[in-house]
Formats: sequence, C-alpha cells, structure tokens
Amino acid sequence: MRFGIVLFTSDRGIRPAVAAKAAEERGFESFFVPEHTHIPIKREAAHPLTGDESLPDDRYMRTLDPWVALATAAAVTERIELSTAVALPTEHDPITLAKTIATLDHLSGGRVSVGAGFGWNTDELADHGVPGNKRRTVLREYLEAMRALWTEEEASYDGDFVKFGPSWAWPKPVQAEVPVLIGTAGTEQGFRWIARSADGWITTPYETHTLLERLQLLTKVWQEAGREDTPRVVALDGKPDTQRLTEWSAAGVTDVLYGLPDKSEAEVLAYLDRLAGKLAPLRASA
Repeated sequence: MRFGIVLFTSDRGIRPAVAAKAAEERGFESFFVPEHTHIPIKREAAHPLTGDESLPDDRYMRTLDPWVALATAAAVTERIELSTAVALPTEHDPITLAKTIATLDHLSGGRVSVGAGFGWNTDELADHGVPGNKRRTVLREYLEAMRALWTEEEASYDGDFVKFGPSWAWPKPVQAEVPVLIGTAGTEQGFRWIARSADGWITTPYETHTLLERLQLLTKVWQEAGREDTPRVVALDGKPDTQRLTEWSAAGVTDVLYGLPDKSEAEVLAYLDRLAGKLAPLRASA
C-alpha cells in the first residue's frame, strides 16, 4: 500500500510545489490536486456532499489549474507521482490536453497519472458545451482520443464528440501507458465504466465505511469484464487507523490519500510531519 497527499489547491495557503516537495521528503509517494475551471453562480446541480446548490468549501471557486500546479511540483521533486483527484478532461480540448499531459510526463520522467471525474457540476460542464446526460460518453471519447495521440505515430479518432484525421503529435509520454483513474461513486454502473475505459478507481470521501463491500463489487465487475490486470484502488481517508488500513490493504486498496488542511505553510508542514509519523509503523511492516 502506498500513501499519498491530496492538496485542495487555491490562490491562498501553501503552494503546490512546496507541498509536493515536503511530501516527497517525508516519504509520501503521490501528490494529487483537483480541478474546477469555474463555478457558475446560478446552478441546478447539487453537490454530492451538501445535497443542494451550496458548496462545502469556498476553494471550489478558487482552485488552481491542475496541470500548471503539477508542473511546478515536477520542477522541485524527483520521485513522487503527480496526479489529479480529480481533473475534468471534458472541460478542455482533448488534443491540447493530450499535449499538456504528455509534456508533463516527458518533463517529469514518467511520473504522471490522470485521475478524472465525470463532473457532478453539470452547470459547469454545460458552459464548456458538454451535455450533462452525455458526460460519460464524452469522457470515454476524450480518453480514447488522448490515448491515440499518446501511443500512435499517426493518430486519428472518429467519435461523436471528438474527430480528427491522421496527425503527428509529440512528445509521447515516457510511460507506455499513462494510468487513468476514475473518481466516482462505487456503483456497478461506475465500475463497469472503469473496467471498460480506465485502470482504477478513486473513492469518494463518503465511502470509508462501505469500502470493503464496494471492493467486492469492483472485483466481480473487473473479472466479468475479462480484465486480467488488477485495478488500482485509491482510497481517500481521514485519520489513519492501523486496523482499517490493514483491512483495506488485504482487500485490494493500493493507495491511500490524505488531504492537507487549509492552513498556513508552517501548519501544513507540521501536519505532514505528524501524519508521516503515524504512518511510519505501517510502512515498516509492509
């Protein structure tokens, strides 16, 4: 089991490069950041946690661009994985986004993965021209098109939402395959989508107590889809609990992420020190 950090970035508080460097120095193996391009003031979409149009945190409207944030982190780190929890690829042009991610993977030495979401904020998606009832189809096509650009010497794609003829696009990612993880509720529908189009699952913050049951369903769906590999499972956790983490590891959780507090740099670094200390016994016994 690997341990990582997720920083809910904003235009205040600790900078991503500082947080990523500090996390790497303390032995954490991954660094994740979120994405929202903007938050429409007038919305019909309900937030999954609040159940209505209110937001649980004002950082939703203040998030930094994830790929710029990760690029700054890449420049001051050497080993830590650089990822998103979660990015919204359908809010970008897929050709230029493929270039951005491939460039980051190239410059970081192959340390990028893509944590993507379907997008709960359908009003935000609508401003990008994405129909809310088609957002899963759009994401599937975007990922397929980006993979073509990443892996094929002459790439092309012909879908309902993405179309381009034979094209050259470099750099290619350092990795043979850029891992794609999907952040969504642990339902059979979601798992079937992941088994078809992705490499793993990022849990939602409110599935801690049902995670073992969800993992059984994921395993069943994965096998039924004929996948011969093992899904990567990235679980969002609150406070470390040795027994719970041991159970998660045995059930197939590969990564656990801990969120940083929205506090001053000194307080965040002190929190990282405490968190690393609590996880040290688990690392030693691994």
